[in-house]
Amino acid sequence: MAALPETEAISDRYRDLDDWAPETILDALWESQLAAIAAVRPALPALAAAAAASVPLLARGGRLVYCGAGTSGRIGVQDGAELPPTFDWPENRLVLLMAGGDIAFTRAVENAEDDRPAAIRRIGEHAVGPDDVVLGIAASGGTPFTAACLEESARRGALTIGIANSPGGAVLAAAAHKILVETGAEAIAGSTRMKAGTAQKAVLNLFSTLVMVRLGRVYQGTMVDMLARNDKLRLRAVRMLTHLTGCDPTAARAALAQTGGRVKPAVLVVGGKGVAEADALLARHGGRLRAALAE
Repeated sequence: MAALPETEAISDRYRDLDDWAPETILDALWESQLAAIAAVRPALPALAAAAAASVPLLARGGRLVYCGAGTSGRIGVQDGAELPPTFDWPENRLVLLMAGGDIAFTRAVENAEDDRPAAIRRIGEHAVGPDDVVLGIAASGGTPFTAACLEESARRGALTIGIANSPGGAVLAAAAHKILVETGAEAIAGSTRMKAGTAQKAVLNLFSTLVMVRLGRVYQGTMVDMLARNDKLRLRAVRMLTHLTGCDPTAARAALAQTGGRVKPAVLVVGGKGVAEADALLARHGGRLRAALAE
């Protein structure tokens, strides 16, 4: 019989959890969450390498593809779905593959995580190819759907990144970049929405944010590629522009009106450029505001 993943082990530390006082239970669970974040630290070099390999592909038009099942899949979907509003990442360059399909975003779909043919079919339907970056997330490290997504993506020439909380599984074996975060046994055996899920969310936050920074979508700690689509974001854009240029809010609103709410060209417009000139300057520098300002 194959060894159980570490995430399925029963922890002696939490064996009598159900007999503890509520405050003691919460303190122990909080402790486990801290341990999950601490477990991410050893994976930072692997994360940095994966991001470095991803940036050139994404800079030339590649897509980000997230694959997973259950909790891991939903965490991947959450990370991906937040990239368009935060960094104006194009929605047509984002693929979210959840075992069981869209219905599995909100409810469990039995046996979907074991469906390798569905994974292979869906990678093919999206025509995953050499410029794409495919992330497969699995707490156990052995989810067949996720492993098959990575295997088929690698066969098609895509860059593959595996994220797992237990060593030795098919997900890491299938990936060019292996992100192992050993969170160990859960407080409730197998409940990977806890430690493993917390670590996965942190890993994806770190990876996608680093990639967006390296793609020039962040400047001076602000989301300069954000599109102001509602009142809250329009106010944020004005604050960003006044912070970055020193102009007053009236001038900031005028510049943003000229650029259709786009902060990066608005920075250059405040500095005296026309909109077309600002766009051309940014294009020459791959959208990197710091480099455009230096010129």
